Amino acid sequence: MKAIMVMYDSLRRDLLSVNGGPIPTPNFERLAARTVQFDCSYVGSLPCMPARRELHTGRYNFLHRDWGPIEPFDDSMPQLLKENGIYTHLATDHYHYVEDGGCTYHSRYSSWECYRGQESDTWVADLTPPPAEYSPHLIGTKNMNGTLAAMRRKGGWQNDHNRQRWQTDGDFAMHQTFDNGIDFLQRNGRFDNWFLQIETFDPHEPFTAPQDFDGRYFSPDDPFVPDWPPYAKVDEDEKTVENMRKKYYALTEFCDQQLGRVLDKMDELDLWKDTMLIVNTDHGFFLAEHDWWGKGAAPNYEELVHTPLFIWDPRCPGAAGQRRRALVQTIDLAPTLLDFFGVDIPADMTGKPLAGVIAGDVPVRRHALFGYHGAPVGITDGRWVLLRAVADSTVQMYEYTHMPTHMRAPFSVEEMRSTTLHPGFSFTKGAPVMKIESRVNPRFAKAQAEGEDLLFDLQADPAQQHQLENADKKAELLDAMARLCAENDAPEEVYERFGLKKPER
Repeated sequence: MKAIMVMYDSLRRDLLSVNGGPIPTPNFERLAARTVQFDCSYVGSLPCMPARRELHTGRYNFLHRDWGPIEPFDDSMPQLLKENGIYTHLATDHYHYVEDGGCTYHSRYSSWECYRGQESDTWVADLTPPPAEYSPHLIGTKNMNGTLAAMRRKGGWQNDHNRQRWQTDGDFAMHQTFDNGIDFLQRNGRFDNWFLQIETFDPHEPFTAPQDFDGRYFSPDDPFVPDWPPYAKVDEDEKTVENMRKKYYALTEFCDQQLGRVLDKMDELDLWKDTMLIVNTDHGFFLAEHDWWGKGAAPNYEELVHTPLFIWDPRCPGAAGQRRRALVQTIDLAPTLLDFFGVDIPADMTGKPLAGVIAGDVPVRRHALFGYHGAPVGITDGRWVLLRAVADSTVQMYEYTHMPTHMRAPFSVEEMRSTTLHPGFSFTKGAPVMKIESRVNPRFAKAQAEGEDLLFDLQADPAQQHQLENADKKAELLDAMARLCAENDAPEEVYERFGLKKPER
């Protein structure tokens, strides 16, 4: 058996032409004709690395941990495949894998390659003094403050230096990532027992696309320079908003082209007969919907958490071109791959294999949780969505870990002074863990005012424009949220912070 995953970052399902969106994506349309498309696919943990930990472990990350590495007690899907004779290869340009907060993911694979230069990757060394505080590719800088402002102030100019290396389509990190994956297929496609993960950072901001794609929306004689929106409220004029959306559209068309290269190679090598294909993303992105840019600072509306997911399972050829309504999540991908290769699924994985959903839309769950660590928690049954605000922000959250790192640095000595030893959880395999006071990102925690929940009926209001008051439905969803927290062995402070009644055992 063989399997390929093509993973994007910040890909919006509703904007693809295959789902009636405005972005021409002929290769996603080809993909949909060959695969099962999941209409109720949701994130679990946000943002980037928390989602990838779920991809490895098949269980929620955000109830116990913020951004961080794979832990010693984690069951890692590619590691388990490798240990069971399945060769695993990662081709990526996602630079967070080579930072402190992602430092143990890539080494779980049999082999890996990372291409440099995306976003603020500290790649090109250029000591030229910047001519201004912020790069001209950024908008909304007056609305940024604190850590985010500092990151964009420095990272914007780093990105300007990086992108100078990208002169032709083939220079772009995403193109090189797909080159690597296609080379793997060309050399190894005839062999059995391998898993290939082609993972690109695109269409994550900044929305930098080759001229071949940017030129579909902008004339070289009248360019639009910015391509990097903030994580903030929208206060730009309509023309700027429209142009920034076009920048995202152009980059997504580039993503679509790269997907087509994989589909072409699968056709050429006749891989469809015995190779699973998964095409997915970690989360979406706000492009001025609900008057927000980006992610994190806004409530977790559908544009962020309702994701595209396509799967071809060669064991179910009759399912090609069909859609499924069953509620699925990122945590289901690890057990799906283990099941496909005949590898035992660890008891600590709470995600479910999707073979039954693919074959006959057999449900695997009634409800799905999603959120950032310590910030408002969402729950959905596929129709109703409750976005639960923090009920009591004075309740201290904690990080439970053996690997105390943030995105780009270890925990500070000051943070480590708060460390106590916790006896561990159901998934730490008898190992105690460090319990460290969490510094919850205030931008995430305040995405909804304290105590102000949001309830929506997606069937009647898919754009989430009309908040509802329905006490019975809210109580039902809060009970389900508490039940899922218990099933995932959530720490006590989660119940207190979100005003949940812990179920009796």
